[in-house]
Amino acid sequence: MKKKVIVGISGGVDSSVAALLLLQQGYEVEGLFMRNWDSAANNDVMGNTESQDEICTQEQDYFDAKAVAKKLGIKLHRIDFIKEYWDHVFEYFIKEYQKGRTPNPDILCNKYIKFDKFLDYAVNTLEADFIAMGHYAGVRFNSQTGQFEMIRAVDQNKDQTYFLCQLNQYQLSKTLFPLQGLEKAEIRRLAAENQLITADKKDSTGICFIGEREFTKFLQNYISNQPGEIIDIKTNKVLGQHIGAMYYTIGQRKGLNLGGMTEPYYVASKDVDKKIIYVAPASDESYLLSEECIVNEINWTLDLTKYFSDTKEFECTAKFRYRQPDVPVKMYKVEKDIYRVVYPQKVKAVTEGQEAVFYLGELCLGGGIIDRVKR
Repeated sequence: MKKKVIVGISGGVDSSVAALLLLQQGYEVEGLFMRNWDSAANNDVMGNTESQDEICTQEQDYFDAKAVAKKLGIKLHRIDFIKEYWDHVFEYFIKEYQKGRTPNPDILCNKYIKFDKFLDYAVNTLEADFIAMGHYAGVRFNSQTGQFEMIRAVDQNKDQTYFLCQLNQYQLSKTLFPLQGLEKAEIRRLAAENQLITADKKDSTGICFIGEREFTKFLQNYISNQPGEIIDIKTNKVLGQHIGAMYYTIGQRKGLNLGGMTEPYYVASKDVDKKIIYVAPASDESYLLSEECIVNEINWTLDLTKYFSDTKEFECTAKFRYRQPDVPVKMYKVEKDIYRVVYPQKVKAVTEGQEAVFYLGELCLGGGIIDRVKR
């Protein structure tokens, strides 16, 4: 019997081609479209640039997903995970911003929605053997270690293993990533050759499943303004006022509205309790540099003991933000799921609340939340 795969079809070109490739590989394929955000129910008013559009982006994506499914001759299911997204992704997202940290909703969305609620529905309700996504990543089984390994995509510019670092062995065992070996240009060519409506569609941007928003205004729907001072970290001089320290992130230059300066300034530090943003001139980036951090809540995608002789102290590489080049790091275990991460070459703008993701060559070992940074 053919193995049944439920593909997360989002209405974009990547998931469209993922479904196409799986059909060509002989799987029984069905699609599942998710709706995880309801602007009306979730008070998504300020900063919503699409609120005046005749058809919202989410519904247009569904129309495109239906057109792709019809062209491929596969069934398309639809499901809402609006409450689950709010409970498991968005509430955490807002709480972290209130603390002055910078969370990554895409990682949470993968952990709690795509590879949890979606996977559970696909396996237990739609009776799938596997799920598949249009992510740029890969999964393979290593018979020597008995582990499912998540590997980087061939297209390094599009590789999305950073966002998948919270997956576990069960989730990897049930997931197919058909795009792992393809470049983006090849994916668009395949879509065009097979007359898929999404061939030239722009990639989605913005917050996972929410879309493009005027970010500060969007946050004001959920976090009230807390005005305070903008202070030069070198001179302690007050340079201006802000509407809320939690709206700014370390290294940010835009939106400070500092007039009359001889050069641009960036956010060097924040004190949310005192409502202060400390800034520094762009000519001096020393306030952005760090040499180590504490990472907690680390999820390892596999059993480290199969790859390192000593899991309390080992070397690998890390990314502290998406598309950042890998940095060699030394890992020192503090306690369960908490490591001190030391990088011999100083790194710019390592930010509390963001994800540190660890690699061994092409393998994604896992990732955790940056809790404290030594600057």
